[in-house]
Amino acid sequence: MEHAKTVLYVLLAVFGAVFVGAFARASAGAWRWPGPWQLLVGVVTDFFDTWGIGSFAPTTALYRARRTIDDRVLPGTLNVGHTLPTILQAYLFLGAVEVEATTLVSMIAAAVLGAWLGAGFVANWSRSRVQRVMGVALLAIGGVMAYRLRGDPAGGGAIALHGGMLALGVAGNFVLGVLMTMGIGLYAPCLLLVCMLGMNAKTGFPIMMASCAFLMPLASLRFLREKCVDLRASAGLAIGGIPAVLAAEYLFKKTDLKVLIWIVLAVVVYTAISLLLAARRSSAAACGATDATSQLE
Repeated sequence: MEHAKTVLYVLLAVFGAVFVGAFARASAGAWRWPGPWQLLVGVVTDFFDTWGIGSFAPTTALYRARRTIDDRVLPGTLNVGHTLPTILQAYLFLGAVEVEATTLVSMIAAAVLGAWLGAGFVANWSRSRVQRVMGVALLAIGGVMAYRLRGDPAGGGAIALHGGMLALGVAGNFVLGVLMTMGIGLYAPCLLLVCMLGMNAKTGFPIMMASCAFLMPLASLRFLREKCVDLRASAGLAIGGIPAVLAAEYLFKKTDLKVLIWIVLAVVVYTAISLLLAARRSSAAACGATDATSQLE
């Protein structure tokens, strides 16, 4: 297991370096320092992200509260902005929680493959489609979080999966990797997945964090190439998020998260509904424009 972790650490460093280089090239000649709100969003969301609450739904809610960015670039901005804080989380938790190497590596690889295949077509989606998909998926994530709150199940005691259970874990993480490219966080459903498969809930932390730490740089490269990202907002998430991760990891073992998860659940549901309503308005406006054009013809 130690050899596998060493390889993962090295690969994380490589992926991180490649991502930084790609972000620097994309920002060349267009760099703008993030505003106070953009930095604060990074601090708040990555702090709670380190506790397993997830960062995508809270970030989406905070951005929409002040109309920080265009909804169309939400998936790209979330993936790009949270990449470096997530790599740091993976470094911290891979060494703190034991997971059997085959299970860990297999589930990470599945999530990465899902993200790579998913980012190629999500980057070209319209604003209304992004809003609809994210709204529905966030409602599903809200259901997952509500399920966890029914006593916050700790799962079983296993640190490994075998046979059919391993296949289910790999398939599940592949789907979660695809959803990551749509702006839907992996953390809450991944924690539920490992618990349902009989693993200890703590094993979900290195699995979910390492999965995201590998898939997010790859997905981000495609979003950056398609220019489907708000670079200034992404920089705010990264700059604010890195110190927040360090602070959250230090306080992790001393905090009861149930109240916080209830708050985030409310935010998730509110954000999902607002996205679906926005998608409905966008569709109605598009239909109105089409009808007007037809009358002119």
